[in-house]
Amino acid sequence: MNKSLLFSCLLVIQFSYAQQQHPFQEEVNTIVKRYDSIWTPDLPTVVFTGSSSIRLWEELPELFPQYQVINSGFGGSMTADLCHFSQDLISRYQPKKVIIYEGDNDLNDNIKPMVIRRQMKGLIEVIKKEHDSVQVLLIAAKPSPSRWHLKNRFKRLNRKFKRLCKKDKQLTYVNIWDPMILDDKQVRPDIFLEDGLHMTDEGYKIWYNVLKNHLN
Repeated sequence: MNKSLLFSCLLVIQFSYAQQQHPFQEEVNTIVKRYDSIWTPDLPTVVFTGSSSIRLWEELPELFPQYQVINSGFGGSMTADLCHFSQDLISRYQPKKVIIYEGDNDLNDNIKPMVIRRQMKGLIEVIKKEHDSVQVLLIAAKPSPSRWHLKNRFKRLNRKFKRLCKKDKQLTYVNIWDPMILDDKQVRPDIFLEDGLHMTDEGYKIWYNVLKNHLN
């Protein structure tokens, strides 16, 4: 394991704990309370986590009935936030697979792709340390009308995610970018809500069609 990367993620966690209360603490407490009442360690568990694109995907248990699905997404989150809450939102459920969607809000907050990649790699190392055989699926940062002006940053981040996954057999890059665009100049307009950021059912169908081959 790369100790410097593990340290960088742990540093984010320690710094966050030093604050009086993390802004997502109450939402995370609600997620933990909900799943602690229904989760059982006897069933194979898959954790979907990340920002609101995961949180709003309510059909996950029906789409993947062969797994005990934990949806620990929390809206507005960034990679550093998921690092901070990785124990509560991922490791406590002893997952066989972890599907992560982060980077979207980071880029919108002007965080550089190289910083996001470093944080993500640190997070993955923490997850693998807890569960040495876990498979991690890293969903590409999605194109959206409201953030299309940042598309070059999104594409750079996705290239970094893809290269990261190529170097490790426990990681899989999930390319949802290509099927969500009509060409390099336009996002499919029929798969987003009025806010131009969150997806309709048609958008989630695209994600499912890409993901199902990795999970079924």
